[in-house]
Amino acid sequence: MTYLARALAILIEFAFSAAVALFVLRLLAEAVRADFYNPICQFLYRTTNPVLTPLKRVIPNWRRISLAALLIAWLLEIIKNVLLYTLLGLWTSVTGALLLGFADLLDFLAVLYLIMLFAWALLSWVSVDARHPLVPLLGKLVDPVLRPLRRLLPAPGGLDLSPLVAIVVILVLRVLVVAPLLDLGHRIAL
Repeated sequence: MTYLARALAILIEFAFSAAVALFVLRLLAEAVRADFYNPICQFLYRTTNPVLTPLKRVIPNWRRISLAALLIAWLLEIIKNVLLYTLLGLWTSVTGALLLGFADLLDFLAVLYLIMLFAWALLSWVSVDARHPLVPLLGKLVDPVLRPLRRLLPAPGGLDLSPLVAIVVILVLRVLVVAPLLDLGHRIAL
C-alpha cells in the first residue's frame, strides 16, 4: 500500500468512525432516555435528525431502540469496508461486506463502551461538577451495563468493582465473538 493509500485509509476510517459514533450515541441516548435538554444530546439530535427523521417514517423504533439509527450505522460500516477494500484494489462480496459491517459495528460498540466505562470509573475518583452535561449523560449510558453487575457483586469497603468486571467481560466478548466474526467476514469478503 502506498503512502497516499495509507493516508486515505486513515481519513476514511476517521470520517466513517465519527459518523458511526454520532448515530450510535443517538441510538444509545434514545434507548436510555437521556435528558433531551442536555447540550450533548441536543448536538446528537441536531446532527442526526436530517437523516433519521425521514427514515423513521419508514422504519419505526422497536421498543426504545432506534432501528433507523442502527441501520444507518451498519450501512456506514459497510460502505467504509467497501471503500477500504477498493483502496487496496480488491473487490468484496456482498455477504462479506454485510458481515464485516455487522462485526465492525459490534466492535465499535464494544470499544465505545470500554471508553465510557473507563471514563466513568475515572470520574468517580476525581471531583467533577455534577452539573457538567457529560456526567449525567455518561451515567445514563453506562447504567444499563453496570446495574446488573452491581446487584451481583458485593461492594467491599464501598468500592464499586462493577466497571472493572464490565470492562473484562467486554474484552473477553471482543476476543470470543467479535474477532471470529471479523475473521469470517474477511474470509468471505475475498
